[in-house]
Amino acid sequence: MSTVKILAVGDVCGEPGLSMLEKTLRNYRKENDISFVVVNGENANVVGITPRQADAIFRAGADVITLGNHTWTRTELQPYLDEKRRILRPANFGPQCPGRGIDVFSMPFGDVCVLNLMGRFTLDSNTDNPFVIAEGYFNEIREKIVLVDFHAEGTSEKLAMGYLLDGKASAVWGTHTHVQTSDACVLPKGTGYISDLGMTGASYSVLGIDVEQSIGKFMGDPPRRYESGKGPGKLEGCIFTIDTETGRCLAAEAVRLK
Repeated sequence: MSTVKILAVGDVCGEPGLSMLEKTLRNYRKENDISFVVVNGENANVVGITPRQADAIFRAGADVITLGNHTWTRTELQPYLDEKRRILRPANFGPQCPGRGIDVFSMPFGDVCVLNLMGRFTLDSNTDNPFVIAEGYFNEIREKIVLVDFHAEGTSEKLAMGYLLDGKASAVWGTHTHVQTSDACVLPKGTGYISDLGMTGASYSVLGIDVEQSIGKFMGDPPRRYESGKGPGKLEGCIFTIDTETGRCLAAEAVRLK
């Protein structure tokens, strides 16, 4: 049996998240024999991501960047999405949108298919039904190793997607809430799963945002541009051990680096 370890990294939030990624990812990848890394980068600019920040994430050691509901916040990203294959936006955005939501990447251990989807529960976005879109893609996917980043709010929506794709995808993970869940597991038919990877950003923050600003928002302060939290950073995610011959997940382990 031949296996590979795949690391999925939770939402990179602001400069603290980028800095943490740059300091830790490459060494952690080498020390733990990680063969493939997917990073959700949609909050690298706190809200959205710029091409410069995407390039920094790739230099830090990511193979693929996935996005979410803030994909269109930075308009300068749109040409970049068409130019770069290794950055994906949710596949259930309209087909007229720049970029792609699914692609296949050739690696020494075989081809890896990565699919990015976005949920609809409480997310005010004009997207197609991610469950219908997922089923459609999986009717066509032929690669053995298939990874799905489901950027969604509700744990129920994420769990439902996990079970829909159990036995079809190698791993399904949730992003968006910035709080790591404790349910990393292998589902009954062999798909690795975690409801949310967590966040890569300031440890002492409110979902990556400055604590005083967040308190002020709940106290009724006027809206203003979000600012990143300050102080030491953390990197959160999950390692999935995959059988390259079958595409099945053998183990799923949440990780947190400080």
